[in-house]
Amino acid sequence: MNFCFSDKIDGLKPSVIREILKFTSEPGMISFAAGNPAPEAFPTKAVEEITASILSKEPIAALQYSVSEGYPKLRKTLKKWISQRYSIGQPYDDLIIVSGAQQGIELSAKVLLNEGDVLLCENPSFIGSLNAFRSYHVKLEGVPMEEDGLNLEALEKAAKENPRTRILYLIPNFQNPSGTTMSLEKRKSALEIAKKYDFIILEDNPYGDLRFEGESVPAIKSLDTEGRVIYCGSFSKILAPGLRVGYVCAHKDAISKITVAKQCSDVHTAILSQMICNQFLNNYDIDKHISEIQKVYKHKCRLMISEIEKEFHPSVRITRPQGGLFLLATLPEGVDMMAFCQEAVHRHVAVVPGNAFNADESQPSSSFRLNYSTPTDEQIIEGISILGRLTYEMIS
Repeated sequence: MNFCFSDKIDGLKPSVIREILKFTSEPGMISFAAGNPAPEAFPTKAVEEITASILSKEPIAALQYSVSEGYPKLRKTLKKWISQRYSIGQPYDDLIIVSGAQQGIELSAKVLLNEGDVLLCENPSFIGSLNAFRSYHVKLEGVPMEEDGLNLEALEKAAKENPRTRILYLIPNFQNPSGTTMSLEKRKSALEIAKKYDFIILEDNPYGDLRFEGESVPAIKSLDTEGRVIYCGSFSKILAPGLRVGYVCAHKDAISKITVAKQCSDVHTAILSQMICNQFLNNYDIDKHISEIQKVYKHKCRLMISEIEKEFHPSVRITRPQGGLFLLATLPEGVDMMAFCQEAVHRHVAVVPGNAFNADESQPSSSFRLNYSTPTDEQIIEGISILGRLTYEMIS
């Protein structure tokens, strides 16, 4: 049978990252391509204890249908947590639990974007979100990045030239794929530009708690006094991605529409997972746990950078993140990045080509993304050594 697929899905391509991950199952493959938390960062013992307690004391509540907005106790806990931790939450705001921040991003797009609308984003940006936006047939307009966030002149120019701009999508902390952090000055300026041209900022912050160097920067949502910012958070990087628990904090009018959209999608996020997150936040030392995770990623990031400095051709530039899971390496002009990535896979090292993160995938890139959270120390040392030899072979 020949299927005729919808316009929304027919033009979408498989995630480059997911395609590359197929190679990681090959024996001996070293993967710098994933974005998984480090295995040693999972609080498995605590999750085991919590799950056993829930299934012993509240089995029906954990296994029954529940409300679309989310487990009430977790919503209450999260509202207090993000208020104290990030200064997020105005009287007009509300919060919904979603199945990972990715769903929060997709549902926000669903309720705000019409076909032909314009969405501005950092260039490069997270491929999962870009594909979600593409599925709504919007025009993606990438804004070039600098060391401290997107270029503000380019942002205002894009906003001025695209009057149908509805959303600016940002990953301000340890951005995926670059690892860079947006400065406070640029966060304030981006919010002012959003006010001037009347569009929404969709703030995606899955990595904010993974800071291991430098000073924290306030969330854009904490600077918002109009309800112009939709904030997406997640437990995937601080607890466990397999739980699929994220949340969206936004103006109550936006949350009410996101709730309706979620009812059409999956009714509600798994209640057992929500109950686990709630008990972890209330009954365990979350700050200590996050501190331990930060130490793991600080070590892994520093190890990868030190190995790159020893092994890579000196003309290769890298970002130097203060947190998160990724850094971006850029080859000098004239070097074929795709050929580099393909040859790396042949040598059993997987990286993600930079053009996968472009708003316009047809545009060339000289960069590739490296993940340091997933591989072991030994794999980081061996993999960077292999890539280093390849840089010298390809750079004359």
